[in-house]
Amino acid sequence: MSGDDGDVGETETVAGESQERAPPDDEPKSYADILGQEIREGLHELERPADGLFLSGLSAGLDIGFGPLLMAVMITLSAGQLPDPITEILMANLYAVGFVFVVMGRSELFTEHTTLAVLPVLDRKASVAALARLWGVVYVANLIGGTAFAAFAVYVGPAIGVIEVSAFGELGLALTEHALGPLAAGAVLAGWLMGLLSWLVAAARDTISRLFFVWIVASSIGIAHLPHSVAGTVEVLMALFSGAGVTPTDYLRFLVGSTVGNALGGAVFVALLKYGHVVRGGDVE
Repeated sequence: MSGDDGDVGETETVAGESQERAPPDDEPKSYADILGQEIREGLHELERPADGLFLSGLSAGLDIGFGPLLMAVMITLSAGQLPDPITEILMANLYAVGFVFVVMGRSELFTEHTTLAVLPVLDRKASVAALARLWGVVYVANLIGGTAFAAFAVYVGPAIGVIEVSAFGELGLALTEHALGPLAAGAVLAGWLMGLLSWLVAAARDTISRLFFVWIVASSIGIAHLPHSVAGTVEVLMALFSGAGVTPTDYLRFLVGSTVGNALGGAVFVALLKYGHVVRGGDVE
């Protein structure tokens, strides 16, 4: 996620009201402080040139693939060696690695912006057209990056002997075996969690806290096998490219359900509710 840490000394405005200077480092940020920071960061993203957004989104799509890659390695290494619950916990933590690379590296990830970039629109500081432009550029770039990583992983993993092809199938089938309705519902929860991640990272005051929030949220998505449109693209396409039981139709169904669900989860359950809670609840001074 891009943007400053929010330690801005000048007076800002949120929903037309003045906002006090950021509190000292030893005081927690108020709801208004967090909302103000999120709106500033969202405006920054909305105003970035399209080529810069695309390259950053491409980087995020590539970087997030390391999580699914490590999960496939773990499946291969632990086959018949560890109890299933232990393997699931380890895989959830490995899944979080890709999100750490992306969020801490400040690359552009679609599921963060379904929350972050909605806030300036709600605050009437940006247009819906600008939001659609941001979402479109970042989403396409994420998918291109994820597709490229999946193809590379399928070539390299088995070739160097660290991944069995069946491991790709296990990851991909876990995301495509559900009907469209349950898949989209699970994606709503994943988008909700990613929206909360954006909010929590803005609330944090140091790198360790941000790292903890990224890890705990991404691990939660991983252990619950919730569909994330970008990370899941890598998982499903690794299975598709390796011929491990996933079809193009399976991927298309996954992509539609996960994208719609992720967008709704972040935009409605975090952006809209948090904005309404802060502005309508009287938390803006």
